[in-house]
Amino acid sequence: MTSGATVLDDITIADAIAMLSQATDALLQGSLASLSDGEFVAVMRDYEMGKRRLAGFEHRLIDGVETRCLPQKAGWKARTDKYLEATLHLGHADAASRVRAAGLLGTHQQDGQVVPPVLASTAELQEQGRISADHARVIAKLVDRIPDKTDPVQREVTEAQLAELATRSTPDDLSKAGARVLDRLDPDGELTTEADRQRRRGVVLGKQGIDGMSTISGELTPTARALLDPIFADLARPGMCNPADPESPWQAEGITAEVLEAAAKRDTRTAAQRQHDALVAFLRPEMGPTNLGQHRGLPVSTIITMSLADVEAAAGVATTASGGTVPLQEALVLAEKSKPFLAIFDHHGRPLHLGHSKKNRLANPAQRLALIAAERGCTRPGCNAPATLTQVHHVTDWAKGGATDIENLTLACDACHSLVGDGPDNWKTVVMPRDSENAGRIGWIAPRLVDPTQTPQVNDRHHAGEQATAAFERSLRP
Repeated sequence: MTSGATVLDDITIADAIAMLSQATDALLQGSLASLSDGEFVAVMRDYEMGKRRLAGFEHRLIDGVETRCLPQKAGWKARTDKYLEATLHLGHADAASRVRAAGLLGTHQQDGQVVPPVLASTAELQEQGRISADHARVIAKLVDRIPDKTDPVQREVTEAQLAELATRSTPDDLSKAGARVLDRLDPDGELTTEADRQRRRGVVLGKQGIDGMSTISGELTPTARALLDPIFADLARPGMCNPADPESPWQAEGITAEVLEAAAKRDTRTAAQRQHDALVAFLRPEMGPTNLGQHRGLPVSTIITMSLADVEAAAGVATTASGGTVPLQEALVLAEKSKPFLAIFDHHGRPLHLGHSKKNRLANPAQRLALIAAERGCTRPGCNAPATLTQVHHVTDWAKGGATDIENLTLACDACHSLVGDGPDNWKTVVMPRDSENAGRIGWIAPRLVDPTQTPQVNDRHHAGEQATAAFERSLRP
């Protein structure tokens, strides 16, 4: 054992580092070829958990750097990030991120006493390997939005709810679900006021460079985002508005699926380039909102869903078909001159019934609107495609007698829809049974290689509010 080192179960820190190095050598030199697919997936998960747990030790190292005043001794004053950059050859962003994480998730020495982490629940779950550094960063941003006047106990409870949500969500999903958790702290919308949003709004066009190009940056209000999203959903699709393709359509009205598909195959632009070209097309004199035509069977317009309960309470947020949210007061202003629709759902969130008056394979616009309100996006588990990027899918195929009724319809993006089939490597869709937790919702069954149990799963990515409610109810259980 190394003299003077801290001893943990008769193994010093230095010994443990040496063992970690040896284990890393074994991982790098070992063969993965002999593993079955199931064993390979298990190895990936175990490795991810172990890597996450090491972050807890990293926090201790950074606390040690500050406790020993190493930056000051090296001439960096109190700049721990600068010390890490110079000592470990880290980039500035990486070093700053580690220092911030240690400040929130690590224990500290203060006046001879051990001070627990600021985000205690998050730190505990990270040390268990159940959440990642990205999860922790999202939680930190959400907690930072909690008003200072919030009761300290409620603050701790909220942080614990966010940490528990993180164990069942991706960081991207956690941002949405976490926002709904915060809504419960202030249902009147005082967390971020309208004055705060209006103060931060703005678009900045940078100076033109020698090559004539200009940078653009800024922040959009929820209203501006809700109005811009459907334009991009229509005009920024692959194949649309491509200046390098003389046969590329500049508006969807009257364009057949075959023409658009052929143009998409010729399209090599990035998503950012497509959005740039879509904006150019929209700003052309002959274009504009009145000439945008239809997108996936509905007029290109902002579709906003709000519940009757939220309208009556004049609180909460409304959801757009592109996956965004708009504060209810702003949504009501947008709705003043709109064409309203009323959709009635059961207590599981599914439309009660909306069928065709005649046999028809294609869903009508009213059915699609009902699906947008109920499902908000692609229903395959893990997919975050919003409703604007989906098509209507028959759970029981039309060719097999499946009716074009709302109970047999769901939303699926093009990529996920192509995965459905009868083969062993295809996904299957089913209506969840009445005795299940998600009765009436659409479940997806993964191929046996992905899920040997063949258990239907639902997609909660577009239902952040429901996730937040479930987390809140679980926190109240003894």
